Amino acid sequence: MNPSFTMALQRRLQERLSDQLVADFQRDGAICIRQLLNADEVALLRDGIEANLAAPSPRAKVASRPDDPGRFFEDFCNWQQIAQFERFIRETPLALAAQRLMASETVRLYHDHLLVKEPGTRQRTPWHQDQPYYNIEGSQNVSMWIPVDPVTRAATLEFVAGSHKGPWLMPRTFMDHQAKWFPEGSLADLPDIEAARDRFPILGWDIEPGDFVCFHMLTLHAAGSVEGAMRRRVFSVRFLGDDIRHAPRRWATSPDFPGLAEALPAGAPMDHPLFPQLIA
Repeated sequence: MNPSFTMALQRRLQERLSDQLVADFQRDGAICIRQLLNADEVALLRDGIEANLAAPSPRAKVASRPDDPGRFFEDFCNWQQIAQFERFIRETPLALAAQRLMASETVRLYHDHLLVKEPGTRQRTPWHQDQPYYNIEGSQNVSMWIPVDPVTRAATLEFVAGSHKGPWLMPRTFMDHQAKWFPEGSLADLPDIEAARDRFPILGWDIEPGDFVCFHMLTLHAAGSVEGAMRRRVFSVRFLGDDIRHAPRRWATSPDFPGLAEALPAGAPMDHPLFPQLIA
């Protein structure tokens, strides 16, 4: 990347990501960065999302029930196929923001994840942590949840502040709540957060295009349904820092990386073309 272009991104980041926000991320495991992305960057991402919706990958799935009046569409790992996604990841301040939040010298792309809830989607995203579904170990990580549509407080991503400090909780399938990643009983189950919301320090923000949410992969989070004519198109990007190592599982992770266990030993850094290093 051109050094003068990088400096311009750094200046923009300094204006929007304060030391206090970084400290909040370390304390709570989730923050909202306001208006770091400009209109051209949001437009680029919106174009990429529409290209992805027009030509889903084999990894795409519908995560809402057949009787849902809306539709919850997900797809994964498309940055190599969709040029807008790769440009968005490489040419915006995202990697620089990840470097600060992770307190890491290096920044590596883990994967991208598209989440689109069409108008009227009733399906909630249940409370969960992300890292137990993944094939990595380590604490220097960050996910960025980036809407290209306005998101109301009711439809936004919510977090339990401080839950990134552990413990790991049992990952289950969202539809039928089966334990397919770790053996039943090997991890504690999630508490029923919805039944006692006032007992938990829940964070969430209404969001405008240009804003986005950053969270640790162990932070408990959930998202609401989408009401009325509102559409919620979100692109999520996951980044890895210095201490992340490969942790092959005996089961398919989400997303799965076929053949990676043979190419990358357990405990090795994630040094593989699937996970390009964005900041060395």
